[in-house]
Amino acid sequence: MAKHVFLTGAPGIGKTTLIQKAIEALKSSGVTIDGFYTQEVRESGRRIGFDVVTLSGRQGALSRLGSDSSSTKREYRVGQYVVDLVSFEQLVLPVLRNVDLDGDTEKKVYIIDEIGKMELFSQSFIQAVRQILTSSRTTILGTIPIPKGKPLGLVEEIRSRKDVKVFNVTRENRDNILQDIVTTVQNCRK
Repeated sequence: MAKHVFLTGAPGIGKTTLIQKAIEALKSSGVTIDGFYTQEVRESGRRIGFDVVTLSGRQGALSRLGSDSSSTKREYRVGQYVVDLVSFEQLVLPVLRNVDLDGDTEKKVYIIDEIGKMELFSQSFIQAVRQILTSSRTTILGTIPIPKGKPLGLVEEIRSRKDVKVFNVTRENRDNILQDIVTTVQNCRK
């Protein structure tokens, strides 16, 4: 039986939008939720990067467009974006390390949008996600990229887990799979 739910699909297909709608639906049914999602940052209509937004309302940089000039300091890059690892870890790690601290017997749902190339530069993030995946008191609702190019270790690990249900989000199904996602997450908590 599934214990965690992940959405996958092409970039810009609507995974984060579905996650945000699922958060609202789960919250309104009384489910305890924590975690984060990523959102585009635009300037004059042009995407200049991504921010991390925690469900408690904190927000900070995940990445910004970088210059092509060679830099002497170590930069983590994905395409044209420079990843702000310090900002990402300061926002996300306290949320993810909060897992077994509450004495609740109720399973908590953790939103992890997304587990992708930018986030995987952080070894601490990888360890925190693995810990949540193995905790008996948590369910993850997250997003992972579609396989493309060199496989991403943690993403393939998640995809091949027997306790993970993966929804493939497409243009055809994105407007009508929300209820299936919410129901599956609720069933994971039983």
